[in-house]
Amino acid sequence: MTAQLLNILTGINRTAAPSSGSMILVNDLYGAMPDIHTTFLGRAPVDQAWKAAFDQLITLSTTKRPHGPDFAPYVDELTCEVGALIEKIQPHAIHAQYLGFALSLAFTRAAGSIPIIAIAHGPDVMVAERSSSEREAMNEVAAASAAIVAPTSALADRIDRLTGRRFTDRLTVVPWGIPLSDARVRDHSPTGIGPLSLVHAGRLDDNKSTITAVEALALTDLPHHLTVIGEGSLREHLEQRAVELGLRARVHFEPFLPRTDLWRRLPNFDTWVFTTRGLEAFGLVLIEAQAHGLPVAYSDLPGVREILGGAGVPYIPGSPRSLAVALDEMGRDSDRRKALTKAALENARRYDITTTGRRLRELTLRITS
Repeated sequence: MTAQLLNILTGINRTAAPSSGSMILVNDLYGAMPDIHTTFLGRAPVDQAWKAAFDQLITLSTTKRPHGPDFAPYVDELTCEVGALIEKIQPHAIHAQYLGFALSLAFTRAAGSIPIIAIAHGPDVMVAERSSSEREAMNEVAAASAAIVAPTSALADRIDRLTGRRFTDRLTVVPWGIPLSDARVRDHSPTGIGPLSLVHAGRLDDNKSTITAVEALALTDLPHHLTVIGEGSLREHLEQRAVELGLRARVHFEPFLPRTDLWRRLPNFDTWVFTTRGLEAFGLVLIEAQAHGLPVAYSDLPGVREILGGAGVPYIPGSPRSLAVALDEMGRDSDRRKALTKAALENARRYDITTTGRRLRELTLRITS
């Protein structure tokens, strides 16, 4: 096996473009994994620049029906399509992204003797916690997998509980990473005291809880400025809330930015604000911010604490008052911000995507042997 390319089949049942953290991650990951041939299954339209990380990208043709009474026949049709592709590609291993989602179920039912590594991303765990049918699907994929990968021990434990601790020995933690070599640190250290230039980026939905950051600014003693970058179902509500709180001049909303553009902007800010209040699988944005030298004010969630390793300022998840206190303390203490900047850069070095790729390849080699 080691004398030839490792032939991997994987995919995510979404538009093949950098549309989410998971899609960006897999593009980085398989581009960084040495000595492999990767076939990726996705949906049209395909972003031509994004697909460069894969040796082959195949667009799925089965009509997507992810919810309701058509889900079961949809998975059956998808299984037939995937089965034909497996027969043609003959992979050494399958990487099933998302436990229990339709494509993972299709991989599971069509794989035959080909070993499967299931890779958790977070949304799959969230829906399994809310729905018994999704939990059954997760258990089906877990039972068929030779290994189950989670990016943090906190997420691994949640999967372990959801699967009745029947597959504990299959669970392994492989932290995610980013292309650290592309990050650029600001050319000056933070100096002085006073209001901070804050940035928050991501999906604007209930779990990401951007409202916590907006409402915190109405409670701070220092007139910090917040830039919110992203799109989502709560964008209009957030803008309205900022106006209601008299923050029109201190909260600025910008549309989604491609990662290259976002990374170019990051050194212009003082602090990253992380507001997720529920489950967070990993929080790649935390490492992106730290790799650019930004201290992080973060909602104190188990998985997030594990990732940051103390290199950040915690506050109570979902509490604007707690976040306001944390931001004012940072604004008044430039020495602490300097120390946090140093700690952030040191912590980010633990999460290079090449390390993630190497560890996942080693695991794949073990299960194929």
